[in-house]
Amino acid sequence: MDNNKFNKYFSAFVLIGMAVATIVATATRFGSAETQERMLLVISALGSLMGVAAAVTSANGLAATFIFGMFNVSIYASVCLYNWYHGGSGLGHALLHFLYMLPMQVVGLMQWRKRGQNESGGVKARRLSPGRRWMVAGLYVAASVVVYFILARFDRSAADTFIKTAVVLDVLPIMCNIIGQLLMSTAYIEQWVFWIGVNIFSLVMWSNALAQSPGSSYAVIYIIKYGFYLINSINGLRNWIIFSRPAKETV
Repeated sequence: MDNNKFNKYFSAFVLIGMAVATIVATATRFGSAETQERMLLVISALGSLMGVAAAVTSANGLAATFIFGMFNVSIYASVCLYNWYHGGSGLGHALLHFLYMLPMQVVGLMQWRKRGQNESGGVKARRLSPGRRWMVAGLYVAASVVVYFILARFDRSAADTFIKTAVVLDVLPIMCNIIGQLLMSTAYIEQWVFWIGVNIFSLVMWSNALAQSPGSSYAVIYIIKYGFYLINSINGLRNWIIFSRPAKETV
């Protein structure tokens, strides 16, 4: 099976699987949820579907990812803000998505159109040089430490320990999101390393939120969402390795 045909089947699997899982999870929780929870449940489901559409189109190098991304980012930021307001983690995620991820959707759309397409119809991918990779890794570690101490001052949990788990679970995916989005908007293959990190850390964060508040119906939606994201991001890395071969670009 050639790569284009595999991607069509794989994309259909992720989109249909996510849609079915989201509908089932929403319907199961809808009846027992309170009125406000029902609204969040439906909004979260819609955002998740927009998000997985963005993830699939991104894995295939299509600029439409940024259109779906605008809806996904706006909805996710709102839900994270709600979760933080009610004592959980999520403030960093809310600020990140409203102030950074949303504008970067516009930047990405413009940049991908400028880069043109490869022979498969996707964006022309490129790779960082080894030196730049080490710089990005160092930036991630240093920035994570700084952001941790900033967000720890606003932590609404009851934890009094030096290392606050809720804040750590907020910071790690935040920094993966920031660097991943920058690399994504400029069409670098290394973005997928950070997206895989985002998905793993986000799965842990929302699983933790569900464990603390079993009635948080919207948390289930995001656990499903990031599970499918993780599968898709692994395929995205495989795809972009193929996309980047003809160009052989480094900086």
